[in-house]
Amino acid sequence: MRFVDTNVLLYLISTDPAEAAKQRAASRILDSGDLALSVQVLQEFYVQATRVRPAGRGVLSHAQAAQLVESFLRFPVQPVTVDILRAAMATKERYVLSLWDALILEAARALGCRVVLSEDMGGGASYGSVKVVNPFA
Repeated sequence: MRFVDTNVLLYLISTDPAEAAKQRAASRILDSGDLALSVQVLQEFYVQATRVRPAGRGVLSHAQAAQLVESFLRFPVQPVTVDILRAAMATKERYVLSLWDALILEAARALGCRVVLSEDMGGGASYGSVKVVNPFA
């Protein structure tokens, strides 16, 4: 099972012509059945997907973003628990990461994922039993 970071979900909804290849790649990734997410990833997706842009518009309405979040619940979703928070704080210190990235790594580890698909966390880097792979490289 592979763990999906927020940026993969956000490329799925991109309408930027410069991101068309990434949008297609994200769509292919999300069509597979071997994926997992965390509540943190779903929260980040919702916030970014509905965020008002400088042009005065959000990318998605609340209803559209909420419907997508519901559709992503077809994958296993790891809640952020106290145990995951504790493990993430240790991972943050060990690997000098942001707490947010460490939470993703620990949620992936809790679900038994050996791969995190992320554009943002140093593709190819390994953090113990979890490796980050940039699916857009």
